[in-house]
Amino acid sequence: MKKLFSAILVVVAAMSLSSCSYNSMVKGDENIKGKWGEVQTQYQRRSDLIPNLVSTVKGEANFEKGTLTEVTEARAKATSIQVDPTKLTPETIQKYQEAQGQLSTALGRLLVASENYPTLRANDAFRGLQVQLEGTENRISVARRDFNIAVQDYNSKIRSFPANITAKMFGFTEKGYFQSEAGSDKAPKVAF
Repeated sequence: MKKLFSAILVVVAAMSLSSCSYNSMVKGDENIKGKWGEVQTQYQRRSDLIPNLVSTVKGEANFEKGTLTEVTEARAKATSIQVDPTKLTPETIQKYQEAQGQLSTALGRLLVASENYPTLRANDAFRGLQVQLEGTENRISVARRDFNIAVQDYNSKIRSFPANITAKMFGFTEKGYFQSEAGSDKAPKVAF
């Protein structure tokens, strides 16, 4: 009788621990989905600003057409990649990040090239869009940081004992992080 009671007690204790872990994993997973939605919202905001920026720059007759084409193509590629929030694997995050990185690079070239056009720099619409774009880049950075924190909390939870047992039983898997861009560990060279 004691053995049966002990076995029942062990099963009940395991189930209650499992239940608590399961619920917190679900909450963590939903938190990550919410944070991912915020990341996508900020990237969409940037994407929505680009056509206005390109239109304003096109007004400058001599502006480099190749730069404008590059920005437009990078925007099209970045907006074509959709990531399912239930499949935030390191590979899908990396693919999404690469497309967004190409757009960031193209925008950087556009803004650097604009320095050669004093009338463009004096244009109020261009300056306003440039400020909005700068603010959006800051929002993207904050959203990515918040996403990575949520992923870290979740991944730590599903890898810790005894929650890792529950995670394996119910198919909770690790989520991917945003990584720094390749080469960002080296300071850019500035020459005058």
